[in-house]
Amino acid sequence: MSTLSTHVLDAVRGVPAVGVEVALYARADRLDAATTDADGRIAGLGKALTPGAYRLVFGTGPYFAERGEPTFYPEVSIAFVVTEERHYHVPLLLSPFAFSTYRGS
Repeated sequence: MSTLSTHVLDAVRGVPAVGVEVALYARADRLDAATTDADGRIAGLGKALTPGAYRLVFGTGPYFAERGEPTFYPEVSIAFVVTEERHYHVPLLLSPFAFSTYRGS
């Protein structure tokens, strides 16, 4: 079984994005959800993933609304595939009008 973590960074402020809700889906099924901690991290989502397609949905709208900032993206959805047994890390670099991601380690 594979494991999954994420890290959200607020690229405008240069700080971890604290309090972002992140949900994990397989197809239309919501498997798990958690909120980023004081370091902008969620150490484990989904507990044990089997090979297949998944999607992380980041609640970016509420994060920026709490800071009084408008955003173009009310949520960010990142689809990815688990192909082998290992740890997967999916970071998100976030600003109100752009985002970037990559497969971390």
